[in-house]
Amino acid sequence: MKLIIGGYAQGKLKYAIEKYGLDLRLVWDGELPGDGEIRNAETEFVKERASDGNNINAKGVKMKNSIIAVNHFHNWIKRSLSEGGCPEEEISRFLDRYQSCIIISDEIGNGIIPVEKFEREYRERTGRILVKLAGQAEEVERVICGIGQKIK
Repeated sequence: MKLIIGGYAQGKLKYAIEKYGLDLRLVWDGELPGDGEIRNAETEFVKERASDGNNINAKGVKMKNSIIAVNHFHNWIKRSLSEGGCPEEEISRFLDRYQSCIIISDEIGNGIIPVEKFEREYRERTGRILVKLAGQAEEVERVICGIGQKIK
């Protein structure tokens, strides 16, 4: 698993697409309703790729492999918490299945401490999840202004 973190609008997804040759059909977006769920949506793409042997994505970029990426991971955590879920357990199950994934998340722990209890819990849990993921990750990068800096 690879972890990419950085501030809002710093080019994390573009960086991941360029570095790893991601196919956008395998990028799940935690910001979009219904798309941030940990799910089985890659099946059709994998079948299609296996049948035609094509290793080029829609933009003509050669894919290194069929890596699943979760963009806006912090928003997926927020939605899971707001729906009464347990994001720690859900991400653990996801990582058991997709060990070669890329997780892309905003850094949300800096700045003023929120007044709302839910917002404080969301930031705290997101931070703890990212610390755990960073420990498990084979690579951790921080992206600033579209430039990746290797942390681990």
